[in-house]
Amino acid sequence: MSPRLSTTRPSRRRRAATSVAVLATLGGFALSGALTAAPSHAAKPRDAVQRDLDGLIASGVPGALAHVRAADGTGRDYTAGVAERNTTRKVPVDGQVRIGSGTKPFVAVVTLQLVGEGKVKLDSPVETYLPNLVRGDGIDGRKITVRQLLQHTSGLPNYTDAMVLDFPKYHHRYLEPRELLDLAFTQKGAPAGGEWSYSNTNYILAGLIIQKVTGRPLAEQIDKRIVQPLGLRDTYFPGVGEQKIRGRHPHGYFRGVEEGAPWTDVTVMDPSWGWAAGQMISTPSEVARFYTALLRGKLLRPAELKQMRTTVPAGSPAPGVTASYGLGIFRTELACGRVSWGHGGTIHGFVSRVGFLDDGRGMVLVVNELDALGDRSPLDTTVNASLCR
Repeated sequence: MSPRLSTTRPSRRRRAATSVAVLATLGGFALSGALTAAPSHAAKPRDAVQRDLDGLIASGVPGALAHVRAADGTGRDYTAGVAERNTTRKVPVDGQVRIGSGTKPFVAVVTLQLVGEGKVKLDSPVETYLPNLVRGDGIDGRKITVRQLLQHTSGLPNYTDAMVLDFPKYHHRYLEPRELLDLAFTQKGAPAGGEWSYSNTNYILAGLIIQKVTGRPLAEQIDKRIVQPLGLRDTYFPGVGEQKIRGRHPHGYFRGVEEGAPWTDVTVMDPSWGWAAGQMISTPSEVARFYTALLRGKLLRPAELKQMRTTVPAGSPAPGVTASYGLGIFRTELACGRVSWGHGGTIHGFVSRVGFLDDGRGMVLVVNELDALGDRSPLDTTVNASLCR
């Protein structure tokens, strides 16, 4: 059984302070706690995965859904718990969910495809594509490169830091990408090219660069270049004003930072505040299909895939754990000696974890709730155990 989720309610001050770090990422580490060892039991992998998901439900998570993929490309879907609190409705197999920062690898792939086509240069300044846009205190688009955007080394402040404690204000409000940048540029920036620092602002700018050089909407480019070629029928970028999830899906729940905060159903929401940093919807199996294609060179040429997999240190998500970040993707070393690639997603109502090995084996796991200060390490443990079996 996976470790229990934290049920201790911190003080209001602690919850408010910590929530900025937790929610502002729209995803954060793909595999935090990645050095957790796999269980030593000899159960069959399929049975073990179901047991792990059942353990998450026993710890208080309402529902979970997952997809496990083998090296030969075959896969299996899992579910546990309920799709809606206070009901017995089962979680739909391979249902649609909001993937939050799982959107970033899609945006990075499109950008790198444009690099391969000679339309974008990784080491050109943002100013080349978005003149006079990136300006502020310590912020200068003439000194920030496209590579630094994709790798989170631009020094740009995170726009969600300015909105995270006021989420109800944005729950059903449509926000233009430029409004998100306005939220970011009211904050002070850091020198470009410094240490890795996760900022959703980077990917808002990457999305705008895609639109500028192609002359087409970001959603259309993702659909044309990735979704359609891979046959992802349940993966999409919600349109303007589209607040509902189109297909079969579990409800998503959120608990905020206030003392004694209740769980709120946030399934219906305007995800425009995430845009290129976290707006997409998909299913576990289709996220798995995306990573399989990506790591096997089906979406990028060798030169661009090599650039994507060239990483910089990305901090320590847990004691003794180190992670690094490429261009829109995390690299994590597992306790069993294997190397995992992926990008998790954290958005109001859903938390996802993704891990894939170079041989094609991998797992995508999603739960249908987000506690502002909840312990998500059991999700990492579940994914890591699957990869290490």
